[in-house]
Amino acid sequence: MATTAGTADAPFWNPQRPSGMPSHRYRAAYDRVELPLTDRRWPTARIDQAPLWVPVDLRDGNQALAEPMGTSRKRRMFDLLVTMGFKEIEVAYPSASRTDFDFVRHLATSGAVPDDVTIVVFTPARRDLIDRTFEAIDGLPRTVVHLYTPTAPVWRDVVLDRDRDEVRDLIREAATHMARLADARPGQDIRFEFSPEVFVLTEPDFVLEICNGLTELWDASPDRPVIHNLPATVEIATPNVYADQIEYAHRHLARRDSVILSVHPHNDRGTGVACAELAVLAGAQRVEGCLFGNGERTGNVDLVTLALNLHAQGVDPMIDLSDIDAVRDTVEHCTRLPVHPRHPYGGELVYTAFSGTHQDAISKGLAHHARRAAELGVPPSQAPWEVPYLPIDPADVGRSYESVIRVNSQSGKGGIAHLLQAHYGLDLPRQLRADFSRTVQAATDDSGREATPKELWELFRSTYLEPGQDGPLTLASWSTQQTAPGEHCFSGWLQGADVRAGWYEGTGNGQLSAFARALEGAGLPVDILDYSQHATTTGPDSTAMAYVQCRTADGTTHWGAGRDTSVLTASVHAVLAAVNRGL
Repeated sequence: MATTAGTADAPFWNPQRPSGMPSHRYRAAYDRVELPLTDRRWPTARIDQAPLWVPVDLRDGNQALAEPMGTSRKRRMFDLLVTMGFKEIEVAYPSASRTDFDFVRHLATSGAVPDDVTIVVFTPARRDLIDRTFEAIDGLPRTVVHLYTPTAPVWRDVVLDRDRDEVRDLIREAATHMARLADARPGQDIRFEFSPEVFVLTEPDFVLEICNGLTELWDASPDRPVIHNLPATVEIATPNVYADQIEYAHRHLARRDSVILSVHPHNDRGTGVACAELAVLAGAQRVEGCLFGNGERTGNVDLVTLALNLHAQGVDPMIDLSDIDAVRDTVEHCTRLPVHPRHPYGGELVYTAFSGTHQDAISKGLAHHARRAAELGVPPSQAPWEVPYLPIDPADVGRSYESVIRVNSQSGKGGIAHLLQAHYGLDLPRQLRADFSRTVQAATDDSGREATPKELWELFRSTYLEPGQDGPLTLASWSTQQTAPGEHCFSGWLQGADVRAGWYEGTGNGQLSAFARALEGAGLPVDILDYSQHATTTGPDSTAMAYVQCRTADGTTHWGAGRDTSVLTASVHAVLAAVNRGL
């Protein structure tokens, strides 16, 4: 195989050269941690139900904020999470700050926690900090105390300066103290969670040794399971590697029916969502993350995206995202961080198309969806969804269709026609769409900004409607009559545009052809090439729109439009508009 000069193993069609960046300083995940799984099963698995979602916005997400949330913002976020249907919520690191401690006490004393919601609190493996944590949860009826300790070699060596045995003993001592404190509170339902940090870089046998030891120490059972949370605290590899690691743990954890296997992916490599989804395929039952992915560095895994990814596959996400804008507004208020306009599902522009090809496909798809719903005899909101470029129905998350198609200099005839039809009831003929799109593109190219539906209407009116009523050639008074079967006569007063003012008559097989003959008599020969008309609304008082394409004596073609409660009047104005545009 031919190669390029600078890269010995590259094919001839890839001329990229070495970057000069010091990539040799870094080791691949395969060189940093053992990956014993060989007969992986997760690639053939399917996700057919939602895992238990655990939002950590109030703890992990809050720790990532330059200005952490106070009690009022924490409470607003907590109430949102409860309303959305989350049943297990990590709310604080009580020993980290007075604010976090006070918020847990607020939840314990205010009655804010529903009967079916479990509160999770976070603590490192230090006796004094564990004591402070249990002090904070006093009085809460259902709690998970989440213990974490660094276990990966770099953390053991650099952060803790302890070997494997010392780290194992540290964890067991902390876990034993937690069990004693829980036993001293028989009226509270207190369960335990453990996170080996950083799981993805910790030796698999060491993870199993620690986790299985805690499962036994805490006497886990199917009716009182322990949570082992295996975090990708810092992403180090492609998502398939994380899936292999999770599946290996899933298949080798002791008392598996007494263990809830949880994951906590971060997004350092931009693959947090993929890591979480593949981890669920690999056996994870619980996922920790944040709404819209806030978190340290590039963030925690995004629970909104994960949940709506399931929704888009026909799987109930088990949390309510039917008003995505309200969710986004609350999160932005509480975190004081903006959600990107192109953020999956929740961004302001994710259901908006500016591209002409996308707009045309979406417009046709929406029309097809409406017809299909009518054929099935169901509301559009219940009909199967198959619309190009829209993976879910925007209405499912509380979005309207008004912002799906918006027009700028990149937009095409389909999008422009869709907006005029949706907002003003116009159904433009195909060739007129192309003609008007050129006018719109010229206007948006000049302005460099988006055109609103109102601006499109005003541009259409001035281009195609006004010339029929305020152009060089005017029709002051006119009438038609049928003089014989299949024969019509038109009579009207024409003036302007170098036409001698006076009455002109013409006959033809229709009223418009008779008008064309009258124009010919005035020295303005015109051929009607295309004609259509429609009502803009239902009912007897609906306004009619007429569209006419005419060819004038010089061989050029022009479109005109007319609008009136009378179809004939609208049609006559459309012909006159086309003629005046030619003049």
